[in-house]
Amino acid sequence: MKYGYIGLGNLGGHLAASLAQAGFDLTVHDKSPALAERHLALGAKWADSPKQLAEQVDVVLTCLPSPAVSDLVLEELIAAGKQGLHWLEMSTLGRDEIQALAKQANAAGIQVLESPVTGGVHLAAQGKITVIVGGEQALFDQHKPAFEAMGDKIFYIGALGSAAIIKVITNMLAFIHLVADGEALMLAKRGGLDLAQAWAVIKASSGNSFVHETEGQLILNGSYDIAFTMDLALKDLGFALNFGREFEVPLDLASMTQQTFVKGKAAYGGQAQSTQIVKLLEDVLQTDLRAEGFPSRLE
Repeated sequence: MKYGYIGLGNLGGHLAASLAQAGFDLTVHDKSPALAERHLALGAKWADSPKQLAEQVDVVLTCLPSPAVSDLVLEELIAAGKQGLHWLEMSTLGRDEIQALAKQANAAGIQVLESPVTGGVHLAAQGKITVIVGGEQALFDQHKPAFEAMGDKIFYIGALGSAAIIKVITNMLAFIHLVADGEALMLAKRGGLDLAQAWAVIKASSGNSFVHETEGQLILNGSYDIAFTMDLALKDLGFALNFGREFEVPLDLASMTQQTFVKGKAAYGGQAQSTQIVKLLEDVLQTDLRAEGFPSRLE
């Protein structure tokens, strides 16, 4: 089958590259053509628009920044008028958003899977990201080789909308852990501990987390460069709190974390790195969390 990828940003660019490297017949598009240079070098073809891409392929994958952008891209996919097209939406959306988009797509003869990813940009670059898929089992089985080319942990979780729920849950936990890790590292710093040693002890302890192991290093380096923004964090926390209201689950920690990110956006802007949420505490206490030997980006 011929695959197309729309959205070649921090995350989607790596996912599309993995498909190209695995030998898939791939066509790509992004509003910034320069982002496609490495994909073209790997043998991918270029399309000037989502509509043109849809006309040339059997399957469209997307990794986009918001439901509004997904909606605009879907309009172009529908305009291509290609019955039987498959759409694998890898963006992080709310359950209602993906279900509403799928309803529009189905009416136009387009079959849909949701397939958000989790684990971070560095794992996407390695082809080791986790992919969570919701939708029809038969459609998942058909495209499982493509998912396996992009990630090493692939979960089929059920009906369309199921992946949106668990993806939002994982991101909610990550943001809570990020704020908590900043507080923990600051306690270590103000307590006079060597931060590199403190980081290593936490990593080897019951208090460890994936966020501490990964984003904690970028905090200690001072780059904060996780390739994920404050705006995206607030979008995902908003989804989580909406689920909390719908499912009648009090999300006290998520609510407090959202308010912290609101402060972070006000201080540093919506395009600031989400890891800079820790800088709020650094600035208030005029104490930097820095240690030697930590990378500026995760490999």
